[in-house]
Amino acid sequence: MTNSDGFPGNQRDQTRGVRNVIDDAVDNRQQGKNVMRTIFRAAIAATFAFVLVAMCFVAKASAQCASVLSSNVESIQPQLLEGQPQFMPVSFPVLGSQNDQIVGFWRAKFISEGSSGIPDGTVIDNPFVEWHSDGTEIMNSTRAPVTQSFCMGVWQKTGPLSYELNHFALGFDTSNNFVGPAQIQEDVTLNKKANQYTGTFKTVQYDASGNVLAEVVGNITAIRITVNTTIQQVL
Repeated sequence: MTNSDGFPGNQRDQTRGVRNVIDDAVDNRQQGKNVMRTIFRAAIAATFAFVLVAMCFVAKASAQCASVLSSNVESIQPQLLEGQPQFMPVSFPVLGSQNDQIVGFWRAKFISEGSSGIPDGTVIDNPFVEWHSDGTEIMNSTRAPVTQSFCMGVWQKTGPLSYELNHFALGFDTSNNFVGPAQIQEDVTLNKKANQYTGTFKTVQYDASGNVLAEVVGNITAIRITVNTTIQQVL
């Protein structure tokens, strides 16, 4: 059947059908875009979630990197898992200690008693002395500097308030000739206030070959020097 213009069928119906086909195609294309957008967004979200999980895993692994050194996971202490630092105890052996009451600055006096050829009560030396926390000691003697007024020693504790000292010096005569080494040994005890000590000493002067030239023995007393000590107290 044809219309008056010679076209088969109803032209309006055909046009309407073509438009429907086009509209369906457009709708399908639009739906396809929407589907692609949905898939793309889902992919981005999944990728972001994966990256976030990976970052958390790396951060956790970095915080526990020290545990890699241990082959036994169960042996890791809970403090490590909580992120608290652990420190290995370290100790350093010393001869003395900062807590030893002998440590400090002193004014000492060496008085002869029982020495051959030297009257008892004779002051042999009146030095400044420092006892150090590392177990060493240094003395500035009242001897003439040309004969060597500085000497050094080491000490150790022998009781709650008692100490022994082994001390060496290099002796010279007044012409700057080397005489030989001298050894001073002390056994001293602090009083309860730790501001004075008393004890005995023995000094032996040797020649350069180690032969004994002289020996002096006697008593030693000392007072502690503080930031409040006056010059009159140490004269």
